[in-house]
Amino acid sequence: MSVSDDRRRVVVTGIGLATPVGHGLDAVSRALATGQSGVARMPEWDAVGELQTRLAGRIDDLELTGRWPRKKVRSMGRVALLATHATEQAVRDAGLSDDELTGGRVGLAHGSTHGSSHELETFARRVFTTESLAGVGSSAYLKYMSHTTAANLALFFGIRGRVVPTCAACVSSSLAIGTGYELVREGLVDVMICGGAEELHYMHAAVFDVLYATSTRFNDRPDASPRPFDRARDGLVVGEGAATVVLETRERARARDAHVYCEILGYGSNCDGTHVTSPSVDGMATAMRLALGDARLAPERVQYVNAHATGTTVGDACESLATHEVFGPAVAISSTKGSTGHTLGACGAMELAFCVAMMRDGFLAPTRNLDDLDPACATLDYVRQSPRQARVDVAMTNNFAFGGLNTSLVIGRA
Repeated sequence: MSVSDDRRRVVVTGIGLATPVGHGLDAVSRALATGQSGVARMPEWDAVGELQTRLAGRIDDLELTGRWPRKKVRSMGRVALLATHATEQAVRDAGLSDDELTGGRVGLAHGSTHGSSHELETFARRVFTTESLAGVGSSAYLKYMSHTTAANLALFFGIRGRVVPTCAACVSSSLAIGTGYELVREGLVDVMICGGAEELHYMHAAVFDVLYATSTRFNDRPDASPRPFDRARDGLVVGEGAATVVLETRERARARDAHVYCEILGYGSNCDGTHVTSPSVDGMATAMRLALGDARLAPERVQYVNAHATGTTVGDACESLATHEVFGPAVAISSTKGSTGHTLGACGAMELAFCVAMMRDGFLAPTRNLDDLDPACATLDYVRQSPRQARVDVAMTNNFAFGGLNTSLVIGRA
């Protein structure tokens, strides 16, 4: 794919993943194609009074302790360790050398909803129950500070270029990719390492639980939730994970004979400016149109939309209406959160990688658990029940966050 102007073209040359359905592009592609679920029941949450949900997308098969020298990770909580895992894989995949990383022309944009919730809980319990700082480690704050992933990754890899923390809830990593894309496109850096991460903690579930936005009816049937766009959906399922991509110009990638996964064709971001939690059809649609305008593409050129759809009653319906407003009824659409749950700060980069896997392997992943389409959702070409074989040359992936923050990314086949 190409854009019809003389801007620097930006491509993805490295991908690293840690997800509830597998780690690495091959693993997640198999999981999405075979309908695997990464959602599990959380019996330990029984101890949290009044918490209604018991479901989460968790990672149980990734060892993060003891992998790196203590000096390099002593300021990291689980969220930063997940980010380090994904970023190490992406950097290695892209073939970036230590000299390149530390040379000043490589930047980093990374974020999470906030820092390590586990470390924040540990700090707060110790200080507020004893009213003393006794036993509080010097690195405690560094683990739960809001920009912990960006700061720790920059130090871990020796990044000396621009570092942009993108801590913006559910658009943290899509905002990071969009920011990195613009910086590379405008020649302000040569390479950007972009992504996001989230660790699993009951606090994340509690945030949505008190808003009556979590799934509760399927606590004893974890593989039956979440249910994006489905008539029986009853809320979202929080999850954990990390995803990082490496962006650089197409010319640079060609010069060093790097593998190119896809091209970033366009990016749109805006704010509803109306309500802190309620979604706006107009705001979502505007973000999509901004991305299409940036890509210089007509809506009919997009063959697949990866929806943000988390399984909430209002959010899914509004998003479907916005998608219909931009594309009409014919565009293929699905939400991969039916498989992973909502990984919050990680979901944007994770879902871009999912789109790359589908583009590479010639299929569209269905929305897991979409059995009975809610009539409140707009008429679209929903991919459900089973994967659909398809060649996708252009895809859009959308993410939305509290505060009315909207992002849309358009990617093309390399």
